[in-house]
Amino acid sequence: MTTKVAIGVPAEHQDPRGLETLSPSRASDFKTCPQLFKFRAIDRLPEPTTVYQARGTTAHLALERFYDLPGEKRDPETLFDLFRQAWTEVRGEDEYRELFETPDDERQWGLESMQLLANYFAIEDPSLIDPFQRELDMTEDLDGIVIRGILDRIDRDSDGRLVITDYKTGKAPPERYALPAFFALKIYALLIRKRTGETPKEVRLLYLNGPTLYRLEVDDKQLDGIDSQLRALWTAIERAMSTNRYPPKPGRLCDWCSFQEICPAFADAEAVA
Repeated sequence: MTTKVAIGVPAEHQDPRGLETLSPSRASDFKTCPQLFKFRAIDRLPEPTTVYQARGTTAHLALERFYDLPGEKRDPETLFDLFRQAWTEVRGEDEYRELFETPDDERQWGLESMQLLANYFAIEDPSLIDPFQRELDMTEDLDGIVIRGILDRIDRDSDGRLVITDYKTGKAPPERYALPAFFALKIYALLIRKRTGETPKEVRLLYLNGPTLYRLEVDDKQLDGIDSQLRALWTAIERAMSTNRYPPKPGRLCDWCSFQEICPAFADAEAVA
């Protein structure tokens, strides 16, 4: 039986029997740090909007519309125009309205964003790509575990095999740290197999900042392993909810965490000091 996590209700008063859905991103959060998961998925604490998030949202929207066009029209200037149009729409939303202190700051941000988009053409020739699906809403019931997320792009390679691509506007991690970043994409590959009966051949992380492309081949054995990991993770999340225990996992990613000031790990460290 599944129940919905109640927004705005203290964790200790929530029904501990389960979650209604789990996204690949929140699954990655719990695997990285249960306390981070609690802040985002249970407490639903707001996080400050950053210029990097604004860039990511706008770039994703521009790239989605870019592939609405025929191949011969997919050139850099067109992508730049689509980014400008998307930002004109997005910047009016409350979370972005006061993001920049001055028009010059916004202009500089725009120039840096254009450079990132220009990097895209060093990785792929978009005129040759015919996406199978874009911005696909994936909601699948894996025998009682409901996973939901949005998948950036799916293509078919020259052999007709499915390839999953996720756009990233942030900086690529060193290759030795890239494997954990594939966790969410392998979940999407599992959902695609569930929905279509077809196992994707490859998942790809395309970092515009670099640019850098990381690729990982997947097969049924790997996806069966991800399925097992998800079930174990789901059980651990439900246990955490029932006991209201979300142990933090301090690490190198803490420097970029929005919740460091209220995290128990840092509060404990200050108390010891």
